[in-house]
Amino acid sequence: MSNTLVIIPTYNEKENIEAIVRATFNQEKSFDVLIVDDNSPDGTAAIVEELQKEFSDRLYIEKREGKNGLGTAYIHGFKWALNRDYEYIIEMDADFSHNPNDLIKLYNECVKNGADVSVGSRYSVGVNVVNWPMNRVLLSYFASKYVRFITGIPVHDTTAGFVCWSRKVLETIQLDKIRFVGYAFQIEMKYKAWKHKFKIKEVSVIFTDRTLGESKMSGGIVSEALFGVIKMRLKGLPK
Repeated sequence: MSNTLVIIPTYNEKENIEAIVRATFNQEKSFDVLIVDDNSPDGTAAIVEELQKEFSDRLYIEKREGKNGLGTAYIHGFKWALNRDYEYIIEMDADFSHNPNDLIKLYNECVKNGADVSVGSRYSVGVNVVNWPMNRVLLSYFASKYVRFITGIPVHDTTAGFVCWSRKVLETIQLDKIRFVGYAFQIEMKYKAWKHKFKIKEVSVIFTDRTLGESKMSGGIVSEALFGVIKMRLKGLPK
C-alpha cells in the first residue's frame, strides 16, 4: 500500500481511463488510485474493473448511483481515504488535462518542502494553458484573480483541481459542511484550508485541454463559482 492516494472522478471517460491509470502507475513513486465513477453509461467502470485484475492491490473503484457533481465525488473519495492509512491524497482529472508526471511535484512540495496543501497551478508563473480557446483562458484567469481579490486568499489558481492534501487538512476541514459542488468546491476547500492557517504552496504546471471525451464545463458551474465566493466572503463558512 502506498502512503498516497490519487482520486480520479469519472463520468463517461472510457476513452481516457485506462491510459490515465497506467500513466499514474508508471511514475517513479508508487501511488494508489481510487476511481469514483458516477454511473457512467459508457462503461467506464467496467474498464476499471478489468484493470483491477492487473492492479489488484493498487487500483480501487467506488461506484455511485447518479451524477451528483464533482465536489461530492471528491468528498466521497476523501472520506474513503481517511478511513484508511493514506498520509497524502491527490485529486486529479481523468482527461490528461493534469499531467500524471507532475504528481511527484505535488507530493514533494508537501513531503520535502513542508506544504500542507500543494496546488498544481496554471497561473503562479505566467499563464500555462494549452489548447484552450482564448475566451476560456481569460474567463479562468480572471475568475482566479476575482476570487483572490474577494477572499484575500494568497493563491493564484483558486479553481485548480490538481491538488495534494495532507491528511491533517482533510481531517480538520468538516467535509460534511462543504456547500459547493462545481468549481466553487475547489475554491471553498482552499479557502477553508487557508482560514485554518494551513500552509498552501503552488507548483507551476502546464494544463492541457482534453483531446478525447467531452468537457463537463457548464454555465451553472461557472455561475456557482462567481457568486459563491461572494457568499463565502460575506457570510463566512463553517470551519
